[in-house]
Amino acid sequence: MTTHPFDQAIALTPCAEGVFQGATSAAYANMVGPFGGLTAATVVNAVSQHPARLGEPVALTVNFCAALADGAFTVRATPVRTNRSTQHWSVDITQGDDPQPVLTATLVTAVPRNTWARNDSPAPAVAPADALPAPRMKPPVPWIGQYDWRFVQGMLPTVWEGQEAEANSLLWVRDAQPRALDLLSLTAMADVFFPRVWLARATRVPAGTVSMTVYYHASAEDLAAESSAWLLAQARAQAFAHGFADQSGQLWSASGRLLASTHQTQYYKE
Repeated sequence: MTTHPFDQAIALTPCAEGVFQGATSAAYANMVGPFGGLTAATVVNAVSQHPARLGEPVALTVNFCAALADGAFTVRATPVRTNRSTQHWSVDITQGDDPQPVLTATLVTAVPRNTWARNDSPAPAVAPADALPAPRMKPPVPWIGQYDWRFVQGMLPTVWEGQEAEANSLLWVRDAQPRALDLLSLTAMADVFFPRVWLARATRVPAGTVSMTVYYHASAEDLAAESSAWLLAQARAQAFAHGFADQSGQLWSASGRLLASTHQTQYYKE
């Protein structure tokens, strides 16, 4: 059986308890280093493989300290506190002989419980993914080609003329090569949104994620029960100032269930 490109890209080899070796994937290359969502999924994968792990992801924060260079890297996942049903993790990624991390992260896991539930963020009413055309664009970087996109709003500008516009996105997205949705792919797809400043200014300035947080509202069992791999993804910016912009987003299943919400800080240059 051929392993999916996503699973190949996040694959880790255990070296010691809590220490894993991985390598970047050309299939998910970005402008500088790999696609950040893939790296975030690699963090979750390291904790998922740790023998001391308790439960499933509830909240993840990843800080991208420096660009991850092409090649091998080391992931260290440490449970800093374990309670009866929750667990708190510290994770970092280093490369080569440099002791300074290129990434730091925290992750909270918990044992899913059957409790009262309500969805106060219903999915926007949009046409189904299959009713929308696939964008006619050549992927500017490899990772974009790993996803199937159907835009309702917020596609990359076709003309980079510097005219200001809204920085909102609404789109359907799934893996280009079919793959069942799980917590790892959900983590990666929380980062599929293009930099807000590109939409706001129609100017291709250097930009990238500095810090990314994902809140998980679904369990692995919930995701396995979804009959479609399409996600409806929405993101908006709230302010641009001093070279940084924020981003808030939501990801719903095709059935309308809110699966995750996400927040980012992105840098941009003139």
